[in-house]
Amino acid sequence: MQFGLFSVGDVTPDPTDGTTPSEHDRIKAMVAIALKAEEIGLDVFATGEHHNPPFVPSSPTTMLGYIAARTERLILSTATTLITTSDPVKIAEDFAMLQHLADGRVDLMLGRGNTGPVYPWFGQDIRQGIPLAIENYALLHRLWREDVVDWQGRFRTPLQGFTSTPRPLDGVPPFVWHGSIRSPEIAEQAAYYGDGFFANNIFWPKEHFVRLIGLYRERFAHYGHGTPEQAYVGLGGQVFMRKNSQDAVREFRPYFDNAPVYGHGPSLEEFTEQTPLTVGSPQEVIDKTLAFREHFGDYQRQLFLMDHAGLPLKTVLEQLDILGEEVVPVLRKEFAALRPAGVPEGPTHAALVARHAAGEAPVPGGVPA
Repeated sequence: MQFGLFSVGDVTPDPTDGTTPSEHDRIKAMVAIALKAEEIGLDVFATGEHHNPPFVPSSPTTMLGYIAARTERLILSTATTLITTSDPVKIAEDFAMLQHLADGRVDLMLGRGNTGPVYPWFGQDIRQGIPLAIENYALLHRLWREDVVDWQGRFRTPLQGFTSTPRPLDGVPPFVWHGSIRSPEIAEQAAYYGDGFFANNIFWPKEHFVRLIGLYRERFAHYGHGTPEQAYVGLGGQVFMRKNSQDAVREFRPYFDNAPVYGHGPSLEEFTEQTPLTVGSPQEVIDKTLAFREHFGDYQRQLFLMDHAGLPLKTVLEQLDILGEEVVPVLRKEFAALRPAGVPEGPTHAALVARHAAGEAPVPGGVPA
């Protein structure tokens, strides 16, 4: 099981004192959080991609390349790479370059994003969101696996005899997660290619994601990539912890009540009851996270959102210390003890290279015969 953090990079006022970090401060804070993730023994840091205020991570590979130079073990990923509005040729080149710089410690999560106006900003039509995601990934998949590509599609100019450079490290492309909170078409796409499916279950009740993940697992097996239990699943989570639950609730409530996404809506108590948000003691976080397995089956990657809603960097770093010292070690032990034989571990470049060299099947990222 891989544990890590994902950040959407929001610039949000602190509701307790009215201060707002500058863009510079927020970017530096995200780097500090990534470095802290490695320090406390987490496996993954993932950044979102946004092209509008109040968010700062418009260039994920730039940020991840900088973090790669300052870390040794951390897997560097995205919480969304916009497959709909980014040119798949540029995605192929940027992430292959990052893969070389980071010695393979790279994967990415493809998604459509949650900002409608981004489509016309990059010359696309939001009504074509699903077809764009499907066609653009079909091209990206080929660009990483074929040295010379001829391509004709609906949404970009044709390619004739095109070679994407640099080629993937060791001839093995970065592992791809397809992220979705609502679209069965994306679960189907992930299953078709044998890629990972990241169900960011932080907002909707679990019943919705039980169905979505169930569909992905069923179709993963249908396409011959393995059993449903061998499919690659990632989940989201949100936590805020103090030694005593009452202290955690009292401190976090103003941040929750004024958060840009869910503020001024359901109460904190209603939200924690219906979603993965846990505000309480470390043991409560452990118990709720372990329960994910009961709903969704064994899975490979758990990412936590911890730097949102205007929380100051000092508080976030305190939270990470608690996560690294009191929560993740217990979760690692418990999930490892529960994992049946034959269920894959979280994907790494070294493991994918070994499987590729051994000619084992199925290898993630393949396509059905």
